[in-house]
Amino acid sequence: MRMLVTGGAGFIGSNFVELLVNQYPDEEIAVLDKLTYAGNINYLKNIREKIEFIHGDICNPNDILKAGKCDIIFNFAAETHVDRSIENSNNFVITDILGTNTLLDYALKNDIDRFVQISTDEVYGSINAGSFIETDTFNPSSPYSASKAGAEMLVSAYNKTYSLPTIITRSSNNYGPHQYPEKLIPVLILKALKNEPLPIYGNGKNIRDWIYVEDNCRGILTAFEKGKEGEAYNIGGGCEKRNIDIAKIILKSLNKPENLIQFVKDRPGHDFRYSVNCDKIKDLNWNTKYTFEEGIQKTIDWYLRNKYIWL
Repeated sequence: MRMLVTGGAGFIGSNFVELLVNQYPDEEIAVLDKLTYAGNINYLKNIREKIEFIHGDICNPNDILKAGKCDIIFNFAAETHVDRSIENSNNFVITDILGTNTLLDYALKNDIDRFVQISTDEVYGSINAGSFIETDTFNPSSPYSASKAGAEMLVSAYNKTYSLPTIITRSSNNYGPHQYPEKLIPVLILKALKNEPLPIYGNGKNIRDWIYVEDNCRGILTAFEKGKEGEAYNIGGGCEKRNIDIAKIILKSLNKPENLIQFVKDRPGHDFRYSVNCDKIKDLNWNTKYTFEEGIQKTIDWYLRNKYIWL
């Protein structure tokens, strides 16, 4: 069996590839990555000899063909930063939608066994109370989440029209090793280490559900191994926290004062709360392994060990 992981040199993708190598040591694993600003081949250094790396773009059919005949595709490749999508949505539409469509065409022509699309809980939009289930209507608020919703709809369409065997996962906010310092947690960690102001949008009361990246990767693998074709699966940490509280936890861990917190103008279309119901993936015998306290400390320790990369 030959597996292709697109976007495998990025934050979640690289963590997943390492898990995949350990879980399937006798299978061929190829990684296709464009190596944009958020991708780094060094994230794969511990397993570099166990994988085939292909420098390429999922928008380019010829780059995908370099992977040869694959049986399984895990599509992590995407532009993912909400703020960047607000500033310029073009790259998000091109990579997240057109790139996914190019990859689906390849999958269809090569009669693959399973196509796993990695998505986000942001496709649902905001919810003031309760939690979204997989059949709830999409209501994306940013160009990023809209592009991911569009990609999902293409994946579902290929399943319905061509019977392509697909699985979709929608994860909540990830944190952990290898995350590029534009997302909330690494930004706050690195700002605190430099004794710089920690920027918090609005009043800091926006709520996100947080999941340690290893837990999400295990959830994706569970959906691949045990999930039903044509279905989507929420993968959340069951750990809802306000942004202001995340900042305070990080400052306390680093013995930094809370007066480093600086409230800044809120971003346009800022969703108030994300929350997903994960009963469906839990029915497949998946659950989180790390508490937030354990996960955030592991994350802080990683940035402390690797601060030379960022500081």
